[in-house]
Amino acid sequence: MNRIDQAFANARAENRAAFVAYLCAGDPDFETSVEACRAVLNAGVDVLELGVPFSDPLADGLTNQLAAQRALESGMTSERVLDLVRAVREFSQVPIVFYTYYNLVFAQGSDAYAAKAKAAGVDGLLTLDLPPEEAEEHLVACAKHDVKTVFIVAPTTPDSRLESITQATTGFIYYVSREGVTGEQSSMAEGIRARVELIKTYTELPVVVGFGVSQVEHVRTIAQAADGVVVGSAIVNCIAENLGDAAVITAALTQKMQALTEGGALSQ
Repeated sequence: MNRIDQAFANARAENRAAFVAYLCAGDPDFETSVEACRAVLNAGVDVLELGVPFSDPLADGLTNQLAAQRALESGMTSERVLDLVRAVREFSQVPIVFYTYYNLVFAQGSDAYAAKAKAAGVDGLLTLDLPPEEAEEHLVACAKHDVKTVFIVAPTTPDSRLESITQATTGFIYYVSREGVTGEQSSMAEGIRARVELIKTYTELPVVVGFGVSQVEHVRTIAQAADGVVVGSAIVNCIAENLGDAAVITAALTQKMQALTEGGALSQ
């Protein structure tokens, strides 16, 4: 069983949703980013979603845009992102999924990109702006190198596209709970359970829910409906608010993770 499947199987065996945490690779610099990954993994994250810094992150809100900018300004490149994965693999076997944009994949070629990612220790690729209908080369490369694919379903996705999206996916489905870009929200979107149930009529793969998740109540609500909960901006803000002090950043991340999962919030 691959690491992604194992992570969700472990969560199911414990009657809880899996916790998927997003960090931008290299934010605010390579060394601090490694320690940030260590902090969230030590806090019990099931899947680590690493954002690959990109100069035009169209799906990201301000928090994650600024994280990508900090990472790029610190010298992060595609190769350094792979170095970061290798560094994480020295202390963790938690599955790692790249959250990336197709331009970065296309520039190297899908086959070369998937091969490098797999060799570094990446388990899956979420390529945000690549629709499954245009992804044949990408899907072939990922299958060849045993890299799982992750595709997004949005609130505006018509039912007619669910079959093609789920057929192209081999890792898990990522349902974005609201229209727009990433970012903390004070309230959750409505209709999450119904939408997740609909997606599950097309696939037996896990369905995770993200975008706007920032409070323990959000985590608890999603855990009752989905196989996994994705938290990004609320975690990334722990870095943005404590720049210049790596120790404070890791402490803030640990505290945030505890706050988001307190009281058995992931229980199903």
